[in-house]
Amino acid sequence: MMKRIYFIALLTAISLSVFAQNERKFIRNGNKLFMEAVQDTSKIDSVKFSNAETEYRKALNERPNDLKWNYNLADAMYKQQRFEDAEGKFSELAEKMEEPVERAFANHNLGNTQLMQNKLDESIESYKKALRENPSDLETKYNLAYAQMLKKQQEQQQQQNQQNQDQNKDQNKDQQDQNKDQNKDQNKDQQDQNKDQQDQNKNQDQNKQDQNKDQQNKDQQQQQQPQQNKISRQDAEQLLQALQNDERKIQDKVKKEKAALAKKVQTEKEW
Repeated sequence: MMKRIYFIALLTAISLSVFAQNERKFIRNGNKLFMEAVQDTSKIDSVKFSNAETEYRKALNERPNDLKWNYNLADAMYKQQRFEDAEGKFSELAEKMEEPVERAFANHNLGNTQLMQNKLDESIESYKKALRENPSDLETKYNLAYAQMLKKQQEQQQQQNQQNQDQNKDQNKDQQDQNKDQNKDQNKDQQDQNKDQQDQNKNQDQNKQDQNKDQQNKDQQQQQQPQQNKISRQDAEQLLQALQNDERKIQDKVKKEKAALAKKVQTEKEW
């Protein structure tokens, strides 16, 4: 498809009428080199197109405002795939050409240079301008349709890319939300686990403290018990003396009671 557009992009070099002999020679040489390069369809002979450009520039040094020679120069630059340079030249010619068909040719080739640079909107507009000047030009109609098709494909691709971006954005957001929720749950579980561990450690510490306290109380009791059971020699003698005194008092009391009982019994017998 592009090969066809490439070859329909250019026009057969226009025969030029010149006044000076040198100018005619330069133009003739340029046209000869240009046509030889065009006829070789097996390759793009950039050398011959470059040489043709050189010849055209020699002629333009003598007559720089010649529109037809500038047109041939723009064609030679286009054939060398210097599309930006050719675009500038064809854009100037499209404004300066006097005849409608010439303006149509300039706009047609201007559209081709823009199309080769993927300037689809600009190329479509240039083809439309060419058709306004020459509505019956089938090649221009074909190139316009082709540029519009590429434009539609580009828009569809951009739309698809935008949809993919939106979809990826949504997926990324969902993944972020999922990761956020997951991290939140994991953090909560970890916090709960840490709290349980803290409570367990606290209980263990409390139990250990209680055990230590019980052990201390037990040890204290064990230390106090021997002290309570242990009695000094002096205290033992005093306690023993007190017990003996109590026993003596009891014996004296018993003796008195026996004596009183004996006296009573004796008195009764005397009666």
